[in-house]
Amino acid sequence: MNAPTYTLDEASRDYPRVTEVLEYVGDNWRDHPDLDTLATLAGLSPHHFQRVFSRWVGLSPKKYINALAHGTAREAMADGASVLDASFEAGLSGPGRLHDLFIAHEAVTPGDARRRGRGLSFRWGLAPTLFGPGVFLIAPRGLSALAFADPDEASAFADLEARYPAAEFVRDDALAREWADRIFVDPGDKPIPLALYGTPWQRQVWRALLAIPAGATTTYKSIAEKVCTPKASRAVGAAVGANPISWLIPCHRVLAGNGKLTGYHWGVERKRAMLAYEAARR
Repeated sequence: MNAPTYTLDEASRDYPRVTEVLEYVGDNWRDHPDLDTLATLAGLSPHHFQRVFSRWVGLSPKKYINALAHGTAREAMADGASVLDASFEAGLSGPGRLHDLFIAHEAVTPGDARRRGRGLSFRWGLAPTLFGPGVFLIAPRGLSALAFADPDEASAFADLEARYPAAEFVRDDALAREWADRIFVDPGDKPIPLALYGTPWQRQVWRALLAIPAGATTTYKSIAEKVCTPKASRAVGAAVGANPISWLIPCHRVLAGNGKLTGYHWGVERKRAMLAYEAARR
């Protein structure tokens, strides 16, 4: 008998508990906190927490903590540490399968961007995602924005609407749900069309983000080196921050030079959750 499907509604509901635990584990994994400790933090029984965490992350809590240890040990050995010094519990890689994401990057002219959306008609709606409630903005050519409803749906939509103040907006939650399923449930092997409205510089940076593999990270300086010069890190940071399409254009994979999770428009806790989700499936 096949296991029950884990729906987007369930994943969105579980997201707050899981992210709180991921933050704690990120600070304390070297102590190998046990299942009871993590379950208490989540406010669930150990059995229920094990099920919730494993379904959302794709790994059990123990395997996820061992994956963090494995990555740290691998880096230590690459830096010259002995096997003894970098020892870790091996053989606990994630069971999740990897989905390649194919994106057709469709941009518009600078003139379209300067018109602030005049003449454009968007449909927008709210739908569950793996990372909490999502707000989708859809143009005739494709997806123009994917944000998260933080702190609430109205604020998230206002943030997107302000990008195109002269455009027409029609609410369509059913269409948003179709896009949520297409992105998070069954991406298949067809490109996901994006209708991006931004300056040439922004689109250049966004293209560089698309080149970062799932499960990998880079820095603002590294992106700047690819698109222009290392001295452009601050300008790159501004373009990354202006990215309207979370997850698909993976600005969550860009870290500060010191490796810290900083500068994510939709919250550091969500950035941590996204990286953990991808790492577990790498």
